[in-house]
Amino acid sequence: MFSAIRAQATRSLSARAFSSSPSRASDLSKLTLIGYLVKDPESRFTKNDKEFIAYTVATKNSPPPPDANGERRPATSTFHRVLSFNEFPNKYLRTLKKGSRVYVETSFELREPEPEADPSTPQGQRQIFLRHESIRVLNYPKQEAEHAEQAGEEKPFI
Repeated sequence: MFSAIRAQATRSLSARAFSSSPSRASDLSKLTLIGYLVKDPESRFTKNDKEFIAYTVATKNSPPPPDANGERRPATSTFHRVLSFNEFPNKYLRTLKKGSRVYVETSFELREPEPEADPSTPQGQRQIFLRHESIRVLNYPKQEAEHAEQAGEEKPFI
């Protein structure tokens, strides 16, 4: 008897898993990156003179499957540009160095191309906008790691 009730409840839950109702405030889009900082984070300014930090994280892609000859091409890298607009994390981000291995959480937004824009320009292409939420340094570059160990510093989670 209980198995019949459980089966019916499971079917009704799975039928409601995807809904055509409007999105809610609890919907989210997150991206987690584990990779290396390509260069030191840079301070930039918006058109309204608001400061933000931009940094790039490189991640390694899985190697592609073997081709018809059984040979594998080497794995490639993807470069993710992340922007931070919050004052407290920006102070910390300025201290990070190229080559640091990082764990980054971002929210992301897909931006559609502008209708009249030339497709060969960034405005004419679909873009992914990554907004910094948190970062944790997993490993410092070799010279940085030696200095951090000597100072007895912990790796913060910002």
